[in-house]
Formats: sequence, C-alpha cells, structure tokens
Amino acid sequence: MTRFLVLLFALSSLFFSDARSQHAEDGILTLEEVLASSATHYPMILKSLADRRAAAGDALAAQGEFDLVFSADGFSRVSGFWDGSIINGEVRRNLRPFGASVYGGYKISDGSFPIYEDINFTNTLGEAKLGIIFSLLRDRKIDQRRFGVGAAELDLEKADLDVLLTQIGVQHQAQIAYWRWVAAGRALEIYEQLLTIAKERQQGLEEEVRQGARAAIFLTENQQNITRREILTAQARRDFDMAANALSMFYRDDQGQRALARRPQLPEQAGPEAVVASLEIDEGAQETAFLRRPELQILSVQFEQARQELALNENDLKPRLDLRYEVSRDFGEVAEGGISRDSTDNIVGLRFSVPFERRKARGGVAKARARIDALRQQRRQTEDQIAVEVRRILLSLDAGRVLTSLAAREVSQANIMQQAERSRFASGASDFFLVNVREETAANARIRYISAALEARVAKANYDAATANLRRLGLEDAS
Repeated sequence: MTRFLVLLFALSSLFFSDARSQHAEDGILTLEEVLASSATHYPMILKSLADRRAAAGDALAAQGEFDLVFSADGFSRVSGFWDGSIINGEVRRNLRPFGASVYGGYKISDGSFPIYEDINFTNTLGEAKLGIIFSLLRDRKIDQRRFGVGAAELDLEKADLDVLLTQIGVQHQAQIAYWRWVAAGRALEIYEQLLTIAKERQQGLEEEVRQGARAAIFLTENQQNITRREILTAQARRDFDMAANALSMFYRDDQGQRALARRPQLPEQAGPEAVVASLEIDEGAQETAFLRRPELQILSVQFEQARQELALNENDLKPRLDLRYEVSRDFGEVAEGGISRDSTDNIVGLRFSVPFERRKARGGVAKARARIDALRQQRRQTEDQIAVEVRRILLSLDAGRVLTSLAAREVSQANIMQQAERSRFASGASDFFLVNVREETAANARIRYISAALEARVAKANYDAATANLRRLGLEDAS
C-alpha cells in the first residue's frame, strides 16, 4: 500500500494543473489571463462593440424627431401699392402621448396688406399664440416617429446582445485553445522523456557491448527505438507549436498584437483529483440557461420589433381625427388691421380623413403577423436545440469524469509495471524488448489520460458557454 501511494504521488507530477491557481508573477500563463486578453483585444469583440456604438448613435438620432424646432420667415414689399412687412417666428415640439404637437409663435407686422393677406395684420407690439394638436384615432398610440424611436432602442438592445453573443463565442474558443495548448505541452514532455530514456540507455548499452556483456544487435534495436521516439517527439513539438499558434488568436499583448505562448509558461502540474474536481458544475445553471442565452433574448427583441410593426400597420388602417386648440393675443395699440385684432382668440379645430383601399397597410399587417408566427416557431426550435445541446454536454461531462479517472488509474498501473520491468531488466531477469514495451505502454497511458482530460475540459467549456456562465467565461466584469 505504501508503495502504491508513493507511485501515485509521483504520478501526480505528470498531470494537468488547474491554471487558475497560478499567479502572474510566476511567469505562468493562466486561463484567466487568456480570457482577459481575448475579452479586451479580440478583433471580433471590438467590432461588435463598434457596431453597438453605431446602434447607440441611431437611437440618439431617432430621438431627434422630438427635438424642439425653431423656424422663422418674413417679407417686406419694397415697391407697389401695398407697403406691408411682417416677421413671423415659431417653436414646435412633437410629444409622445396621443401623438401630440405643441407650438408657440410670435409675429409682428407694419404697413398695409391686401384683403387676401389680412391674416398678417397685428397690433403694434405683435401677436403671440400657443397651440396643441392631439391625434384621437390614427397616430394616437403609435406613429412613425414613435415607431422609429422604439425600433432604434430595440436595435440598441439587440446590439448589446450581439456583443454578448460574440463574447461568449470568443471566450468559449479561447478556453478550448488554452486547454489544447496545455495538453500539447504535456504530450511533448512525455515524448521528450521517452526519448531521453532511450538515449541514456544507448550510452549504457554501448558500455556493456564494449565489455562483451551484450550483443551489438542491442545497439541497433535501441537506435531504432531512438529514431521512433524522435519521430514522435517531432510530431508532438509540431502539435505544440500549432496549438500555441492557435492560442495566439486569443492571447495578446497590451497593444492587442498576437503573442506566442512559450513552454516555460505552461502551468504547473496537479493530480487527477484536481482535474476531476474542476469539472464540477452548477446544477442550477442549466435551469436558468434559457433566461441567459443571448439567442433567445435576441428572438425576444425581434418579436417585439415585429409586434411594433404590426401595431404601426394597424394604426395606418384607422381614420385620422385630429383635435387642435389654439389661443392667440395681440399686444399694443391697434394698428392698420383695425379693432378686430385687439382681442384674445380661442380656436378649436378638427381634421378628419379616411384612407380608402389601404392595401399597403393591410399588406403590412399580414406580413407582420406572419413574421410573429415565424419567430414563435424559431424560438421553439431554438429552445429545443438548447435543451438537447445542454443534455449532450452533460452526458459528455459525466463520461469525461469517468474516463479521466479510469485513465489516471491506467497510468498508475502502467507505471507500476514499468518500474517492475526495469528492476527485472537491471537484475537480468527481463529482456530489452519487454522494457521498451512497458515504457511505451506507460507513455501511451499518459497520453490517453491527457486526451481524456482535454475532452473533459472541452466539455466543461462547452457547458459554460451553453449556460452563458459569464463568470467562468471571464466576462463578469465586462457584462
């Protein structure tokens, strides 16, 4: 039992580490560093943020429909029978409730006007007016201005969700790239160790051949092992370099330039228990995944956009009935317009119109209703896909835990057999062939463990992305 514990402790130095336990001052590249780098500098995330700023600009521009507007005009007859001059100014603002508009104005005139321009006369200090217009039927609940503002706000909300969707996708790929880099580094170490053992054994065999203790053919056989292990090491080095290159898409310097992770930055190794423990999940996360998934939230925004389009087209089917109230008052002495200008006027007016045929509006209503039905079905499909995806990932995680533990057990057993065979070989009770077999069997078991742990970590990364776990994806602060 004591021997088994010693071997298990030695074995633990061969396994993955939990990169999050390391510190930047150790020179170790941690998963948090990679996630922070990609969240800050990855081009697609920066693009989505720029698109979001553009959507914010559109939302601000849409608010301009309700800006206060000032206008002024005037004229003066410089020749002819009439010598009238007038200056007229007005401010107007559109309001959201009841599609209302309020306005106020001031005008002042001098001289005389023909009867058909009688409205231009004012008293000596001019005329002030204040008015408001209400929409009682068409445009009462929604109009093109309010629809434009609502659409721009929904586009901004969708842009926020697009940013989040991009961030989740990028961070998900960054996690996978990081763990593949770590796995490739561990595999390279294993093959380098195998190669070192074979080269050291070659030196011992050469001495034994010189002394006549072994036949020269053993040198050729071991050289064959060296060549085979050199090939495996070269392939592993290629895989590690390729993994580092892939990781550089996410691991960047402070200027956003791609940085190549080096071997000294590989995290320290930990035992299989730490790897299995890191695969634990929040069981409640899958229950709330539907609330956090950006795809479903985007569909909700699109549904609201379609609902507003339906409301706007239904509004266009209604007749127009506008109510106007205006009060005006002239000030100063009575001028050329006469005594009729010297009073306070209260005016109430109505405007009514009925659209005929209304084919454009009816077509818009049909289109909006069809789009709403399509979005309902799309949401149902997306929800089903998410449920299946999460279930598949959970199955992969469960299998990953089992396979990782079994692979760790296989490594422990293979190491025991390897040590035993080496002892037998040293005492002359075994042969060179069996020693090589045991060494390569132990190495292959370690490679299988690395592959099992990698697949399990990828499944965990998939789960974090599927449940939109922003903390695990390094997005909690960014959100």
